[in-house]
Amino acid sequence: MATYQGQRYIDEQLRSIEAQSWADIDIWASDDGSTDGTVATLGCWAAGWKRGSFTVLTGRNRGFADNFRSLLINAEIDADYVCFCDQDDIWLPDKTRAAAQVLARSGSRPALYCARTIIIDEAGRELDRSPLFRRKPEFANALVQSIGGGNTMVMNRAAHRLVREAARRTGFVSHDWFSYLMVTGAGGDVTYSETPHVRYRQHPRNLVGSNNGLRARAERLFAAFGGRFSRWNESNLAGLAACADLLTPAAAETVEIFRSARSGPRLGRLRSLRRSGVYRQTMIGQLSLYAAGLLGKL
Repeated sequence: MATYQGQRYIDEQLRSIEAQSWADIDIWASDDGSTDGTVATLGCWAAGWKRGSFTVLTGRNRGFADNFRSLLINAEIDADYVCFCDQDDIWLPDKTRAAAQVLARSGSRPALYCARTIIIDEAGRELDRSPLFRRKPEFANALVQSIGGGNTMVMNRAAHRLVREAARRTGFVSHDWFSYLMVTGAGGDVTYSETPHVRYRQHPRNLVGSNNGLRARAERLFAAFGGRFSRWNESNLAGLAACADLLTPAAAETVEIFRSARSGPRLGRLRSLRRSGVYRQTMIGQLSLYAAGLLGKL
C-alpha cells in the first residue's frame, strides 16, 4: 500500500482488507510524506492488526510510482500472493480469494490477475463500471496499453519475483502498466476478469482516474497526440531494454519492430507498426494508435 494524504478514506480501505475471506494478510505500507494524520492512522492499525504483520515504511517523497517501486524492490516482502493496494478504495470480501483461485492454476509460472472495478464517488455511491476489455491480455497489448488497474492486481510468487527484479533495474511510468509489461513479456499468464471485486473511489485528489466518460476519452486523445503517449512509450522501452534478458525471444522481437515504428519515413513507420502486431483493446483506441504512428507521436 502506497499512501499520501490519505487520512479521509484509509480507514474504510483497511476495514475492507480486514474483512477479506482470505485468512492471513500481511500489510506493507509506504507513506510518501503525509502531513494529514495518515501515518498516525497506519500506526493505530498496525498496533491492532491480527491478520498477520503490519509494517509502516517511509517513502522517498518522489511520487506514487517511486513509492510503489520502493515496495516492489523491498527484498523483505515475500508471499504466496502479492496485491497492490491504493489508500482510498474498498475491497469486496472475496477479492483476494477470487484472485488466488485463478492464479493457482498457473502453478510455478509467473501469473498476474487483474479485473474491472466498480466506480464510486466520494460518498461511496456507485457510478459506473470500468471499461470491459475483451481482447486477449498479452505483450502485444501491454506494449501500448495498460488494461488493469493496480488496485485490482494480484501476483503469484513467481510474478512478484520477476517484477521485483525488473523494478530493481529500472523505474517506470506506473507500477501496474510495468507489471503487465513484464509478466506478459516474460511469457507469464495474465487474467483479466470481467467480475469486479474493488470499489474504485473517484474524487478530486485521484492521481489516476477512471477510463470512462468523455473527459477520459479526451485525455487519452491528448496523450496520443500531445506527446505524453510518446514519452510513456520512451520510458517503457528504456525499462524493457534494461530487462531484455527477462523477455521471451518473441517479446524482444516485438519490442524491436515497435521501436522501428517510432522513427523513419511515414510509410515505413506504419508498416512496422502493423508488422509489430501491437494493439489496443477498442476500435477507437486502435485507430488512435495508428493515427499517432502516422503523425510520428508513438
